[in-house]
Amino acid sequence: MSLKDQIQKDMIGAMKAKEDIKLNALRMLKAEIMKFEVAGSEKKEAKDEDVIQLIGKQVKQRDDAATQYKAGNRPELAEKEEKEAEILKKYLPAQMSEEEVKKIVQETIKEVGATGKADLGKVMGAIMPKVKGKADGKLINKIVQDLLI
Repeated sequence: MSLKDQIQKDMIGAMKAKEDIKLNALRMLKAEIMKFEVAGSEKKEAKDEDVIQLIGKQVKQRDDAATQYKAGNRPELAEKEEKEAEILKKYLPAQMSEEEVKKIVQETIKEVGATGKADLGKVMGAIMPKVKGKADGKLINKIVQDLLI
C-alpha cells in the first residue's frame, strides 16, 4: 500500500473514531498532496518520496507555528500544533542519529575533497540526496559547519 493510500485510510479511521486533531492534520496533508499532483501543466501521481517530502514540510511548518505560539503566550495553540506534528512524524521514515549523520558527513567531505568553509555548498549538495527525509537539514548544516574548519 502506498503512503498516500495509507494516509487516506487513516483519515477515514480518524473520522470514524472522531479524532479531531488527527483528522485535521491528515486533511491538511491530503490537501498538500492534491495540490502537488495538480501543480504544473500536467497532472501527476504523488510517489512515496514526494509524499515524504510534503510530510516533512508540514512537520516543519507545525514546529515553526508551535514556536511562534509559545512566543506569543498561546500554549493551547502551540500544544495543538505539536500534537499534529507528532501525528505526521509517524508517516516519516526513521530519523538518523547525530552520530550516523556525522559519519556520512565525514565520508562526504573526503569524497568531495572539501578543505574549508568555502566548500560548504558543495558538501551540502552531495549529502542531501543521501539523507533525504532521514535527517533534519539544520542538523546536517550544523555538523558540516563544525567539521569544515
